[in-house]
Amino acid sequence: MRVSWDDALDDIAARIRTALVEHRHNEVMYHVGRPGEDGFTERILAAWGVDGHNSHTNVCSSNGRAGYQYWMGYDRPSPDHANADVILLVSSHLEAGHYFNPHAQRVIDARKRGAKLVVLDTRLSNTATHADHWLPTYPGSEAAVLLSIANHLIQTGRYHREFVRRWWNWQEYLEAERPDLPATFDAFEQALREIYRDFTFDFAARESGIAPDVLAQVAEVVAGAGTRLATHTWRSAAAGNLGGWQVSRTSSCSMR
Repeated sequence: MRVSWDDALDDIAARIRTALVEHRHNEVMYHVGRPGEDGFTERILAAWGVDGHNSHTNVCSSNGRAGYQYWMGYDRPSPDHANADVILLVSSHLEAGHYFNPHAQRVIDARKRGAKLVVLDTRLSNTATHADHWLPTYPGSEAAVLLSIANHLIQTGRYHREFVRRWWNWQEYLEAERPDLPATFDAFEQALREIYRDFTFDFAARESGIAPDVLAQVAEVVAGAGTRLATHTWRSAAAGNLGGWQVSRTSSCSMR
């Protein structure tokens, strides 16, 4: 039966109102293909007391975005691929063809300029075919590889020390987790080396199936980028595995 927009909206509004008046808030759910209104819908639902927003994002990019949100306070970073000397990409990401595909052009431009491309992906994706180093890691092992790279940077002192000193909350960490150490940045660096020391290339090789010498080679490539390193992950590695949000978090650690 054909109905007008006014009739449809009145019917839907009446059903929602009845559920709210009868305190059946959990019976109201809103589903959208992909939210693009900067949280406006979530604010409306919150005003109604409804926690029922569902979308394609929940099963696609949510985990990857959560890792970025927890680590840096925003969920869609835009890496400076165009000016990077090394680009490290993880799994099915926006550069492989997405609504952010302008990034793909920046990756190609950087490659033409001489930037190295490292891709962690179980499959030989379109992006991986252009990589200088393709690491076909076991699914779910990407964070282990990234931790081994971060460990290499830390143990060899190849991270941006002043950036870490200025922007990391190392004082709070020492106070909460290592009160046995002096409240100095040198002491924090000591603690940092201890935290990461078990994430060796051998550890990552057992987890990922990638040989330790290959991981060491890639870690040196990353270390050689200095501050001109761009990393990104999206979808598969983060969304397809329990705790996948850690992939975004560990890729941020590798960026130092």
